[in-house]
Amino acid sequence: MHTLKSEIAATAATLVVEEGLEYGQAKRRAAKQMGLPTRTELPGNDELEDAVRDYIALFCADTQPIELAALRALALVWMARLPQFRPYLGGAVWHGTATRRSDIYIQLFCDDSKSAEIALIEHNVDYEPRTVTGFTGGNVEALSLRSVCKPLNETVGVHLMVYDHDDLRGALRVDAKGRKPRGDFAAVQKLMVSSLESEK
Repeated sequence: MHTLKSEIAATAATLVVEEGLEYGQAKRRAAKQMGLPTRTELPGNDELEDAVRDYIALFCADTQPIELAALRALALVWMARLPQFRPYLGGAVWHGTATRRSDIYIQLFCDDSKSAEIALIEHNVDYEPRTVTGFTGGNVEALSLRSVCKPLNETVGVHLMVYDHDDLRGALRVDAKGRKPRGDFAAVQKLMVSSLESEK
């Protein structure tokens, strides 16, 4: 049965895939496009993720696996550059719903919050610091940069979210669907290998 929430999720899924919007922004814009009141109850992120998977299966089944593999490979490049900060990949690139419009979200777990920023400066990386809401519910610093993804011929947003080392313990708890919400370098490599094997 189609509920209003599922209609919002379907509309938002189009925005996520076609425009690369983040979930919260996509849900709000979908409700606005549908002419709904601002206080309308929006679908949860799990419901939107299911709608994104449905949309990809219907409209992007040929291209999305290639785009996802390219983004995961680029994520590994950045994770390999910053091993001292215990990088973990999260978001759509980790969960497998990313397309060429998606950004890469890498979470760093640092003993000193400024050390990641210093490492980027030492490597002459242009980045923009900003404050965002992290998975702990509090504010975290995000170091945002652009990185060329040659297979896609695109410049992709890479966001390095800087957490305290102590946050790592809570970061590995499974989510409501029983999945790990993020993965380290070895876990991302494993995903890429299993994707290649499933295509054979």
